[in-house]
Amino acid sequence: MIKSLCTDMTLNELIKAALREDIGSGDHSSLASIPENAKGRMKLLVKENGIIAGIEAAKEVLRQVDPSISMKCFKKDGDEITVGEIVFELEGPARSMLTAERTLLNFMQRMSGIATVSKQYADAVKSTKTKILDTRKTTPNLRALEKYAVKIGGSENHRFGLYDMIMLKDNHIDFAGGIEKAIDDTHEYLKKNGLNLKIEIETRTLDEVKRVVKHGKIDRIMLDNFAPEKIKEALQLIAGKYETEASGGITLENIKEYAKTGVDYISIGALTHHIKSLDLSLKFIAL
Repeated sequence: MIKSLCTDMTLNELIKAALREDIGSGDHSSLASIPENAKGRMKLLVKENGIIAGIEAAKEVLRQVDPSISMKCFKKDGDEITVGEIVFELEGPARSMLTAERTLLNFMQRMSGIATVSKQYADAVKSTKTKILDTRKTTPNLRALEKYAVKIGGSENHRFGLYDMIMLKDNHIDFAGGIEKAIDDTHEYLKKNGLNLKIEIETRTLDEVKRVVKHGKIDRIMLDNFAPEKIKEALQLIAGKYETEASGGITLENIKEYAKTGVDYISIGALTHHIKSLDLSLKFIAL
């Protein structure tokens, strides 16, 4: 799954770059204090309740640092975890495990934080037909892992980048010269370049919704910063002709009210950019 989401930078390359950033000329703390032949065990200890994510990324970190490190897993990506539980145990060269420690934790703590919040949002609307979507508000170069974590938590991925879906937002519309012209020019561009991409367009008012519905030639209408009552009005105007997406000002506290309107999707930027990493710790196990 992670590899299928990676595009310009493969998982292998991403982790290689992360290790290079951290290790530099060498893990001098471990090299200085620990004998070369020292071996041992470590455990990934849960210090905060949530959803675990990033085990596959952790395996790749360990493989690149030292393939002789073995991992015994007690949990899998997507499992609920509680304080005090052990996710996995490692065994191998002490220096190597300590060299991998921070990079491994950086990936897993952030991914687990995203998966945890993603599940909270997905659970909040599970009694409705609405699906939760992420956005492109991700950490540069980490989008594949962060979107993977969203899926682990039970929410869905929106477009991956600028290339796999057309999204005509307010600035596109304003620069293009209006809703109708932006849509027509987009169709001309897609035809000229032999592209088959879905088109989503952002609306800011009920009047704009009416114009989009009248003009057509799109796949999804985004209702940006619409209150729930306005969303209901917009859905009546759209009458099921197009997919619908609500966005803006939606939080965990009010999301169910939005979902009850019957909107198809709700996009939540906070799934990936307002995230607190989950507290995990890699600890020495005495033999």
